[in-house]
Amino acid sequence: MLHPENQAVAVTVRLGIAAALTAGALALATPAPAAPVPAAPCRPVQAEGETYTVCTVDLRRERVRVFWRGADGQPYSALSTLADKQGPALRFAMNAGMYDKDQAPVGLYIEEGRELKGVSTANGPGNFHLKPNGVFYVKGDRAGVLDTARYLRVNPKPDFATQSGPMLVVDGHIHPKISSDGPSQKIRNGVGVRDDGRTAVFAISERPVSFGAFARLFKDSLGCRNALFLDGSVSSLYAPSLGRSDLSRPLGPMVGAVAR
Repeated sequence: MLHPENQAVAVTVRLGIAAALTAGALALATPAPAAPVPAAPCRPVQAEGETYTVCTVDLRRERVRVFWRGADGQPYSALSTLADKQGPALRFAMNAGMYDKDQAPVGLYIEEGRELKGVSTANGPGNFHLKPNGVFYVKGDRAGVLDTARYLRVNPKPDFATQSGPMLVVDGHIHPKISSDGPSQKIRNGVGVRDDGRTAVFAISERPVSFGAFARLFKDSLGCRNALFLDGSVSSLYAPSLGRSDLSRPLGPMVGAVAR
């Protein structure tokens, strides 16, 4: 027979073991917390009395890439087609630069490190040739916007890139040939970067706006020292968090964010 003190010790030990077993069982039964779901990327932004939809991507958490042709070799052509092919991983998408009658990019286009169209330094009419034009590119978890001449000097060897024009903001200054509020009013979309390239910022106007107003959006409201015009008239957005999938004329290159 155990001495009363030893009996007390034995009871304490048994209770401790039981508590430990219970805690272990609870730990096994409790599922691990789910990974946090990134916030919806797109939201409305007001600037100078106009409304824009702005989609912001932290490249450390999500991947930004460009799209042009599907597995069949044909251009995706429509945001809805791209969304069907990419599925729920596609967080948003928009058109990503100017293209010819065959829906091929006019300038540089790089996808998964492969250059499918070369850089254009040609002069000509239209917005693309309003120098300086520029390149939006992604390399790993960083993005950049550079005017074309600087892009060629830096030669960043990106994973993804698309060329368009004109630049909207160059090193914190609005493109010198963009007037404050010119007569051309169109629905426009573009892209800028901030936070040392860790954040890509895409925007589309909800109504026709001038080049000047659109450039000031990136410089003054979105905090982008460099920003690039992607297009006007055909500008369109796929944003499932907003229940939005715009229709437009057949598109060439597109850009979007997908889960890593």
